[in-house]
Amino acid sequence: DRIFVNKVAYDLRIPLTMKRVLRWGDPERGDVVVLFSPDDGKRLVKRVVGEPGDTVEVRQGRLLINGAPVEYAPLGLEAAAGLDPAERDSYRFERETLGHAEHPVMLAPFDSGYGFYGPISVPVGQYFVMGDNRHNSRDSRFFGFVDRERIVGQATAVVFSIRDREHHFLPRWDRFFKSLP
Repeated sequence: DRIFVNKVAYDLRIPLTMKRVLRWGDPERGDVVVLFSPDDGKRLVKRVVGEPGDTVEVRQGRLLINGAPVEYAPLGLEAAAGLDPAERDSYRFERETLGHAEHPVMLAPFDSGYGFYGPISVPVGQYFVMGDNRHNSRDSRFFGFVDRERIVGQATAVVFSIRDREHHFLPRWDRFFKSLP
């Protein structure tokens, strides 16, 4: 996927730098953001699940914010239509409501190290981020909190998408210009 990133969603920076000129907002719970990993500096796309002051916990793969469970609802098989059948059968797909965002998540049906985390409090000026493919995501559970200064902007849409090498890099037309949940 190639995504559209609104780099002025939260602040204005000098082009090609991370130097902020003006700030008019902060990421909110549920936003999909582009950030530089505190672990290795790589650019990542993750969902904000914990804002400064929040307590974040994962129990049996399900997220709790400030002690309250996040709302989940089952999704039909169409949510996994583009996945390899072996992968589709190995996970469960649910709709998670997080802040203003209702979005699909991919969860492992078995207990693993990914299924339990925290509780942990998010410090001032920091964010807790997770991928929507919860079992296969290198996120705040591994590299810790993300400093506000490392967040580049808000990812809002898929511009275009192609399949992998095994599928001859064919376009996935159904994903072109699709808003991110």
